[in-house]
Amino acid sequence: MKYIDEYRDPTVVQGLLVCIRNRAQKLKEPVTFMEVCGSHTYAVGRFGMRNILPENISLLSGPGCPVCVTSVHDVDVALFLAGQENVIFTTFGDMLRVPGTDGNSLEKIRAKGADVRVVSSVMDCLSLAKDNHAKEIIFMGIGFETTSPTIAAMIKASRQKGIENFSVFCVHKTIPPAMIALMANPNLKVDGFICPGHVSVIIGADAYSFIPERDRAAVVVGFEPIDILEGIYMLLGQCAANDKKVEIQYQRVVTRQGNKKALEILYDVFETAPATWRGLGELPGSGLKFRQPYESFDTTKRFDIPDIESVEIKGCSCGEILQGIKTPHECPLFNKICSPLNPLGPCMVSSEGTCAAYYKYHLTT
Repeated sequence: MKYIDEYRDPTVVQGLLVCIRNRAQKLKEPVTFMEVCGSHTYAVGRFGMRNILPENISLLSGPGCPVCVTSVHDVDVALFLAGQENVIFTTFGDMLRVPGTDGNSLEKIRAKGADVRVVSSVMDCLSLAKDNHAKEIIFMGIGFETTSPTIAAMIKASRQKGIENFSVFCVHKTIPPAMIALMANPNLKVDGFICPGHVSVIIGADAYSFIPERDRAAVVVGFEPIDILEGIYMLLGQCAANDKKVEIQYQRVVTRQGNKKALEILYDVFETAPATWRGLGELPGSGLKFRQPYESFDTTKRFDIPDIESVEIKGCSCGEILQGIKTPHECPLFNKICSPLNPLGPCMVSSEGTCAAYYKYHLTT
C-alpha cells in the first residue's frame, strides 16, 4: 500500500494539476493526447482524469485493448476451432464473451458442450496437455508485446519436453504499426501519445522514434494518477516548445532498449507478419507468425480451417472507437442495447475496452 499511496498522494496530484494548468494557458490552440493501452484507458476513467484537466486538453482512447482489436474473423475461427471434436480450447477470460458473426461466443458454445476453458497463464496448458493425451490443447494467443514473449517461452519449453498435443492459435499484435496507421489517418487529430507502459517494458522507449519523426509528442507513462498527470505535463512541454521527442515518465520499469532477452525469445519463435485489426484493417508487420522450426505448434497448420465469411455487428461503432474517430457516446448502441451485461461488441466486453470504461466511469458525460 505504501508504494501505491506514493503515486496517489493528493498533495502531489494538486501540485501537478497547477503545473498542467499553467502550461495549458500558454498553448496557442487545444491539444489532444491519445493513449494506446487498455490499462491506461481503464486508469484514465477510474481516476477521473478527463474531469480534472483544463478544457483545452482532451484525452482520446485508441486501439489499446488486445481483445477489442481482435478481428471478427479471428473470433469466428476461434469458434470453429473450439467446436471441433477432441479439442480443449483455452483462452484468457476476456475472450469468452466476444461475439462472432452469428452472435455466438466462446461462452455460448461452451454452454452447448464445447470444451472451452479459461486459463490464467499459458503454462496451465502444459498440465492440460500432459493430463489429456488423447486431446488437442489449443491456446488462443492474444495480446501485444507484453504477453507474446511468455507464449514464445512456453512454445520453446513444449518443444524441449516433446509435448505434441499442444498448439497456439496466434492472433498476437504489435503496437508500433497501429500507431503509425493512426497518424496516417487525416481524420484523426492527435498531438501526442501516452505510450503504453507494459508494452514498453519489453520493446523499450526507442521503439517509438517514429512518433516525433511525424511531429507528434510521445511519453511512456505509468498507470497511477501521478504517473498520468506527470506524463501529460511532459507532453504539454513538448508541444509548447515544439520540441517533439520520446520521453520516459515510467522510468522505474522502462528503459530505452527494453528487455533484450524477452525480445530474443519472442523473435526466435515468431516473426512479424500482416495482421487484421478491428477498425484499422490489415496492417503490415503488425502481427506474429511462427518461424519454420516452430510451425508444428501453429494451430492453423494442424486444422483444415474453412473459408469463413465474417461480418461486423450491425450498428456497432467499436471499429471507429478503436481508431479514435468516435467516442462510445456516439455509438447508437451504447447503453441502449449494448452494456456489460449484454455486450454486442468487444469494446464493451473487456475491462480494458473503451466502451466498458466509459460505461463504468463516464456514463453521463
